[in-house]
Amino acid sequence: MNRRLLITGALFGVIAIILGAFAAHGLKSLLSLESIQTFETGVKYQMYSALFLLILGGLPIAPEKVKRICFYLTLFGVCFFSGSIYLLATNSLTSFDFRTIALITPIGGSLMIIAWMVLLISFFKLKKK
Repeated sequence: MNRRLLITGALFGVIAIILGAFAAHGLKSLLSLESIQTFETGVKYQMYSALFLLILGGLPIAPEKVKRICFYLTLFGVCFFSGSIYLLATNSLTSFDFRTIALITPIGGSLMIIAWMVLLISFFKLKKK
């Protein structure tokens, strides 16, 4: 599980940097400032999640079950939250209206919050020395 967490975290980080640069340079002339800022919100939360997975992958005190649950919650959370934000921010560039999928954005955000809560609860369960 640690390997999967570390690889996914690094991959999310690489993709976040690429998309952030793309937004700053490639989309700057195509989208409004508001849309660019929205896109950058998706990048920011994807990077936060990348760092979360990297830290979790190197955290020896977190049980494997907790790591597995957090991994899947974060994976789907980023895909739903950041993915839908990328599509919504670039909606004006396509013929498909991505506003029809806007409801998955808060679901993705909720999944990421739950991942952090699962980790927090596991810390409360640790035995005091």
